[in-house]
Amino acid sequence: MPIKVLDSWALIAFFEDEPAAERVEKLLIKAEAGDHKLLLCVVNWGEIYYNTMRTVSQDAAEQKAKEIAGLTIEIVGVDDDNLELVRQAAIYKATRRLSYADAFAAALAKIRNADLVTGDHEFKVLEGEIKIDWLK
Repeated sequence: MPIKVLDSWALIAFFEDEPAAERVEKLLIKAEAGDHKLLLCVVNWGEIYYNTMRTVSQDAAEQKAKEIAGLTIEIVGVDDDNLELVRQAAIYKATRRLSYADAFAAALAKIRNADLVTGDHEFKVLEGEIKIDWLK
């Protein structure tokens, strides 16, 4: 089954009904149908939470957390079992111009041989190294 990694940009676009929201919604529907698997790193989950809390409120952030929990997205944790993920994120952070959270999304895509779904142009530095499904 194909695997796709969502970064926070993709889900924020979906929640805020930005132009890319329709494409993200189609990905969610296909995941629900079993056409592919969607992953989200817990670090990127936290990025969505803090962004919502900072721009709206903690109650809104809690609501987003509940909405994400209701979607067909596997949250991938960062723990002793995922040191390969942490190592790859650290390598990307040290060698590319990426935020630490974005480095985790990219590392997850690389390790799982998945497409990274994003519209964040910060990931352009990784074209050719990971597969990127660009949202517009």
